Amino acid sequence: MTSIKLISFEEELKKNSELKESDIQILREWCEKQPHLPKISDSELALFLHSNYYRLEPTKTTIDTFFTVRTHVPEFFSNRDPINNKEFKKATETVTDQILEGTTSEGYKILYGRLLDIEPSHFVYNDVMKLFNMVLDLWLYTEGTCNGHILLIDMKNISFGHVGRLSPMGLKKFLYYLQEGLPVRLKGMHFMNASPVVDVILNMMRPFMKKQLLDMFHMHTTSDTLAKFVPLEVLPNEAGGQAGPIQELHNKQMKKLEDHIAWFQEDESNHRVNESLRPGKAKTATDLFGVEGSFKKLEID
Repeated sequence: MTSIKLISFEEELKKNSELKESDIQILREWCEKQPHLPKISDSELALFLHSNYYRLEPTKTTIDTFFTVRTHVPEFFSNRDPINNKEFKKATETVTDQILEGTTSEGYKILYGRLLDIEPSHFVYNDVMKLFNMVLDLWLYTEGTCNGHILLIDMKNISFGHVGRLSPMGLKKFLYYLQEGLPVRLKGMHFMNASPVVDVILNMMRPFMKKQLLDMFHMHTTSDTLAKFVPLEVLPNEAGGQAGPIQELHNKQMKKLEDHIAWFQEDESNHRVNESLRPGKAKTATDLFGVEGSFKKLEID
């Protein structure tokens, strides 16, 4: 096991001229009055502050949401072990999620996702989301803040069979976390190699997307439009870039996750909310997301 090298608060102070110790102090005092929250480090507080453009009140809301969602959505945030969890191991052979080397011209980091195995029956949404969140978590805790992030989903080989394996509730949980809890400055959501399937997926997602996220949504049927946002050379070879073969990049990313299984387990044990200590009324998954059965079934032929 390699020990994880987390970004330090000192490094964040060097990186961000707007980051003030006095703001961190205010947040620390606020955290102490929230007995349901886990222990939160200064570098984590810096991440939350930065993602909210240094506004204190929204930062407090994000902190609470981040830990609350991670507690109440175990299907995304528990048993995160790609070696010993057999079902999850399958997901890591079905899709790849990776942080691409290099950035956009604005300095945004790019999180790229794509199918490795095109058989729809192998695609399990919750496990795919688990992988996505592990890649993002490890990166946030080791790299810390950056100018912004864009999500780039490569739709190559995604079929209506895959869409049939999505559920409105699953999408709602992810989009709620993405918009309300994730401590990143999201700057864009891009779908490349877009086909008619994307329209169906977007229609499922739309009810759970704020206007701000909808405005960041871009579909690309060719690389020409994508190139305005992303330098194509940072993409894997199979996606028209020069970063190397996708399987090689995937294996490298998986090795990182596997080296840090102990860190993920520690996070799971100690980095969740304790609802019995929450001031006021304890929250449940139903409070956050409503009732599973209340969605109309989407018929996809």
